[in-house]
Amino acid sequence: MTYQLNFPALWPFMPELLAGLLTTIELTAMATIMGVALGICGAAIRSGKTNLLSRIWGIYVEVVRNTPFVVQLFFIVFGLPSLGWKLTAGQAALLAMVINLGAYSTEIIRAGIQVTPKGQWEAGRVLGLTRGQIFLRVVLPPALQRIYPALVSQCIIVMLGSSVVSQVAFEELTFAANLIQSRTFLSFEVYLVTTLFYLLLSVLMRQLLLAAGKRFLGSQA
Repeated sequence: MTYQLNFPALWPFMPELLAGLLTTIELTAMATIMGVALGICGAAIRSGKTNLLSRIWGIYVEVVRNTPFVVQLFFIVFGLPSLGWKLTAGQAALLAMVINLGAYSTEIIRAGIQVTPKGQWEAGRVLGLTRGQIFLRVVLPPALQRIYPALVSQCIIVMLGSSVVSQVAFEELTFAANLIQSRTFLSFEVYLVTTLFYLLLSVLMRQLLLAAGKRFLGSQA
């Protein structure tokens, strides 16, 4: 048998795919901002003196980095309600992505901070800055500049991982693709178009984040 491609049959379903794409973009944008912010806080904690909070954060990082994202998602969706914490599919998806990105970005940003010359800390103290001011104004900007390409790549990985949240009935791009495939049985066409959407989104996201890094951090990557 010869399979004949039938891309025109997908046109009536394009609004659903585009709606799913928009949802993926919105989810990724929120998760990226919140996850990186969490990572900055974590890097500050992990780069300071070793104390109880630093140890707890280290455990969080190791747990997230050594467990599958889908398990983390299922724990939030199905495990937390057992403790009385009920979340919508969208809230659970966002929380899972933020927690995941927060752990990975903590270590990425901390790596940039660790190579910061001690002279920068000493110069900040001489100027009368507090430790928090030194971290935010003196140490963090060059640290982010050094690790920015790796941080961008991690954000894109989290965006691609968002396809997993379709497993909890969150209506993003992959969920829409699965739904359309079940209606049309055009598996090749549906998933090829979906693949192209993810590829386009990855390229645009990388270019946008790198442009933002060049604008605000002076990153040349």
